[in-house]
Amino acid sequence: MDRLNVPPPGPMDLPMSLLEMGCSGRFELITHPVPGQSLPPHSTLPHGLPPTNLNLETEVEKQFLRDPAWLPIHDKDFAFQKFLKVTQRKVDVDSLLNCCPSPLHSGLSVVRDPTTGMLLDFTEVLLENTGLSAKNSLSLQRQPGPPSESLRGSNTNYPFLPGGMEELTLEQIKKKSELEEEIDFESDLLKVAPGLKAGMDFTDKDAKIAKPEVNLMSLLSTVEGISGLQLEEKEKDKESEDAPKLPRTNSLEDLGIKDAALSSSPPEKGKEEKSKLKENTEENKKWAIPVNITSPCDDFYKRIPNPAFKWPFELDVFQKQAVLRLEAHDSVFVAAHTSAGKTVVAEYAIALSQKHMTRTIYTSPIKALSNQKFRDFKNTFGDVGLLTGDVQLSPESSCLIMTTEILRSMLYNGSEVIRDLEWVIFDEVHYINDAERGVVWEEVLIMLPDHVSIILLSATVPNALEFSEWIGRIKKRHIYVISTLKRPVPLEHYLYTGNSTKTQKEMFLLVDATGNFLTKGYYAAVDAKKERTSKHAQSFGTKNTSQNTTASQDRSVWLTLLHFLSQRQQTPVVAFTFSRTRCDENARSLDSMDLTTSIEKAEIHSFFQKSLTRLRGGDRQLPQILLMRDLLKRGIAVHHSGILPILKEVIEMLFSRGLVKVLFATETFAMGVNMPARTVVFDSIRKHDGTGFRNLLPGEYIQMAGRAGRRGLDATGTVIILCKAGVHEMADLHVMMLGKPTLLQSQFRLTYTMILNLLRVEALRVTDMMRRSFSESHRDTQTHEKRISQLKQMLSAMPSVDTEGQLSDLLPYYHTVTELKKTTEAVQHAILESVNGLKALSVGRVIVVNNKQHLNALGVILQVSSASVNRTFTALIICEKGNEEGKGNDNAALPHLHNTSLFIPEGPCSHTVQKLKLQDISAITVKTLKVIPERIIDNYNKRQQPRFKLDPPGQAISTATQELLRLAEANPGGIATLDPVNDLQLKSVDVVEANMRLRVLQDSLRDFNCIHSPMFAEQFARIKERMSLQEELDQLLFLVSDQSLTLLPEYHQRIKVLQSLQYIDSGGAVQLKGRVACQISSHELLLTELLFENVLSPLAPEESAALLSCLVFTQNTQVEPHITNTLQEGIEQVKSVAQRIGELQRECGIPQTAEEFVGQFKFGLTEVVYCWARGMPFAEIAQLTDVQEGTVVRCIQRLDEVLKEVRQAARIVGDSVLGSKMEKASLAIRRDIVFTASLYTH
Repeated sequence: MDRLNVPPPGPMDLPMSLLEMGCSGRFELITHPVPGQSLPPHSTLPHGLPPTNLNLETEVEKQFLRDPAWLPIHDKDFAFQKFLKVTQRKVDVDSLLNCCPSPLHSGLSVVRDPTTGMLLDFTEVLLENTGLSAKNSLSLQRQPGPPSESLRGSNTNYPFLPGGMEELTLEQIKKKSELEEEIDFESDLLKVAPGLKAGMDFTDKDAKIAKPEVNLMSLLSTVEGISGLQLEEKEKDKESEDAPKLPRTNSLEDLGIKDAALSSSPPEKGKEEKSKLKENTEENKKWAIPVNITSPCDDFYKRIPNPAFKWPFELDVFQKQAVLRLEAHDSVFVAAHTSAGKTVVAEYAIALSQKHMTRTIYTSPIKALSNQKFRDFKNTFGDVGLLTGDVQLSPESSCLIMTTEILRSMLYNGSEVIRDLEWVIFDEVHYINDAERGVVWEEVLIMLPDHVSIILLSATVPNALEFSEWIGRIKKRHIYVISTLKRPVPLEHYLYTGNSTKTQKEMFLLVDATGNFLTKGYYAAVDAKKERTSKHAQSFGTKNTSQNTTASQDRSVWLTLLHFLSQRQQTPVVAFTFSRTRCDENARSLDSMDLTTSIEKAEIHSFFQKSLTRLRGGDRQLPQILLMRDLLKRGIAVHHSGILPILKEVIEMLFSRGLVKVLFATETFAMGVNMPARTVVFDSIRKHDGTGFRNLLPGEYIQMAGRAGRRGLDATGTVIILCKAGVHEMADLHVMMLGKPTLLQSQFRLTYTMILNLLRVEALRVTDMMRRSFSESHRDTQTHEKRISQLKQMLSAMPSVDTEGQLSDLLPYYHTVTELKKTTEAVQHAILESVNGLKALSVGRVIVVNNKQHLNALGVILQVSSASVNRTFTALIICEKGNEEGKGNDNAALPHLHNTSLFIPEGPCSHTVQKLKLQDISAITVKTLKVIPERIIDNYNKRQQPRFKLDPPGQAISTATQELLRLAEANPGGIATLDPVNDLQLKSVDVVEANMRLRVLQDSLRDFNCIHSPMFAEQFARIKERMSLQEELDQLLFLVSDQSLTLLPEYHQRIKVLQSLQYIDSGGAVQLKGRVACQISSHELLLTELLFENVLSPLAPEESAALLSCLVFTQNTQVEPHITNTLQEGIEQVKSVAQRIGELQRECGIPQTAEEFVGQFKFGLTEVVYCWARGMPFAEIAQLTDVQEGTVVRCIQRLDEVLKEVRQAARIVGDSVLGSKMEKASLAIRRDIVFTASLYTH
């Protein structure tokens, strides 16, 4: 058949069109054949079908005019601008060819005349380190990243090198470079790069060999080798580069090292001197230096003629000392009493950094505190910024205030702010004791680079020195510890027993201003209370006096007390109550009380109205706001976590102006807010700490009581403890008021985020972080290392052990003997701790004694000491005449172990009475003797005196000695002993096993040859000495190594979890899932799994927000939420994912059960958040749940942070749909009262 020559069809002629299937990149062909013309076959088009052009008009219409997401309904102008941007875009093809400019390899430097400073010439200098960037280097020399990432950094950045991490010394770098030079480029090359499946093929291909005149490649490679090395050295030694410029080092030793590193080959003499110097400084190195603040600081103004900041008042000594230390660029730990004025130190540091054009970061544990400090510092310095989870105000300022968590993420993400940082101020450091968040402080302290100085402010803590020593050791710099001796305003503690107008004056001083505990006051309070109860009991019969009082009794107590205090002008009062409902009830019960004048009422009213102007109309009518307005007008307020944040701020501000006379608050008020009062009242001294009720700890009591007494206003602060039901126990009160405050303790724990963030960076290891944590601060690696080198020298200096011929089995003999000793000791301990064992070791029992003086000698027990630990036995033992005193030959070879024959004196038999330790008794025989212990001991002691030295022994002693001798002669080969298992009935597994092992070991001893050698004793002593040193060395090496870290097993378990979930591969490289988890600060595993399992994709934005509320809500609720079916399914999915992770953790050995893991996610607020995201007003939402308004607001605020993190994570995965959905959800919840800006920040 003839071929038809058809002209190739143009794109118009093809009777087909393409249909795009979703966004997946798949196309489907739709054909509409023209009758009579067959379709051209596919194969004629070599590259598949040509792309077809869709109609632009319909496309534009679809994308921009019909898409509701693109056209916001509210903000028309914005939409129009956006539209213009898209329509008026010019096509710029060159922009596709964008390529980063490579860094310049050289720069210009100026040559000046040294005398006049005139410019003479420009020279070109080669630049080093041009290849360093935030993605490959920890060095401060690296290039800054893009401006968009300069504040928070990015989670692909390396952090800057943490201070105090060991950098490589010159010797190590040399070693390293030697290793590098010896790579054999011919054979044994690695073929497959880690993480790749296929590799390179290095087999010889017949390449043309270049003429050997000049081989350019080889030249280049050597040049590169050199510059590569230089890069290495520079990177490792960037700190030592800076050393000469800033002579701010901590000790001569550091300068020594750094100078040595600078000069390319230091002379030998210098080296020796340096090592000597180093040893001396090492010897007496204490990192924490306590500063004496008892002597006045007279030359303060001489030493600082123009201070960076001046106060209107004269500074205290401790403040002056701190300022002096700051001027010298030292780190300080200020542990001062409440209201002593720690803020002065922070203010001076901020002023200094403004003077030096550097930056300061001020971190606080609580958001509310951050907001307050922002207002205070803003008023003082002006140039202040704030970064909290949801607010970012002027982040370019020289002083940044933030929560510790944000600083941690900035450090991990290598934020550029760190470069300019001079000070980091940690306020309320005692928060490191917080079980949940304490670890963040430790991480931040460990991760801070070397150039940052640290200021720690804390309430008084007993172990400030130990804590500072730890920081000094990990940062390799001195920390000056400054603590105040006493409060500026002393406190007086009272007991109050009044409950009616008649008894309102019953206030008894318990601890006076100088800190003496007055028992008189205590008994007076008890009597006053007793008198009343007895009268009552006489008339009505006894009523049970329970700890709890009724509401009406409470009310009368409070009314009486507050009446009394306002008469004596003791307001403002903070009343600490340890339950939120109790706070509310107490405040409500004071409905008859009015503590403000009409002028104050007007002021309160206007301030209240002004503060609420930023709320929407409906929100101003919330029941909580109306109730609080009513209370505030009468000078009463409530402050706890259930109060709306804006109300809390109004109350704090009114309180600090002195318009709130009585404030019912929970413990959180004392923690964050710096609001002193004249009087503090404790409603009770017991609180519930999540597990049960307990008395207040001294630290908590001091923290709260410390709010009493305003500096400059009150001579003393008054603290009152209410005795409502009865007077508290005197011992409890004494401990609480005068006890030691809580020690700073490490709450360091491993979190997945920490592990992943450190695994991202090859140069940082998780074990380094663990080794530097405060929980490991007892490890004194320096002294260990010193001792290790000593031991190594001693071992190398010892004479070698002769193990030839007969002595060939000396080493195994030593090991057998040591094991035998250990097992024997274990069995003996078991015997002593058992009832039967103690019965057997009673007076009259015949025993076999082995110690320095006696070898297998028989003795009889005369007395057993009553001490339960280190029990001693007084025994009469037979010995050679003349060896009573025991010139004992130290028998290191322990012959009695293989030689059981009993000691029989060669000459006349003598005796001695000795106190024996348990180790000396090697066997308990089956025999007992009748002895009269008192007579024997008295007679023996009498004959120890010089004038009775030659008396013959008494009757009792002679008889006993004869009996023992007879026994020994009757059984020369050894006497029957009590078996721990069969005779003493010790049936525990350990004892039975140890006993069997003992028999085996004892039998095996007979087979050794070395014991027959004449050299045996001498060689055995040698080997014993050698092995004991070796054991100590092994122990120390273990202590110094990572293997001894307490958290190491848990680290391995967590790594196992991460590997099985594929967050990291088997080599520890972080995978995509791990990268995502790095973005997320809490519950990282659950959120990442939800992302990768697409649990959130099918949900609407408001549903996903509601679902994620389980991550931020922590309370239990009584109300069952009513929710949609999709949400219910979502909850089930979340629970099943959590169950899966929980079970996996359990399998990998983490102690938390799966139930506990799932139980930490509470879904009580899902309905509330769902309705809120759908636009329901807050007043209606509050009706849906029993959770208090303040808690709801806090949860929704924290939820917004979670949504931001998920959005970031979705971007990393490339799921833009989920990202925009999270953005929508975030916008939906960010409205009205929940996101009203803080009053402090305006």
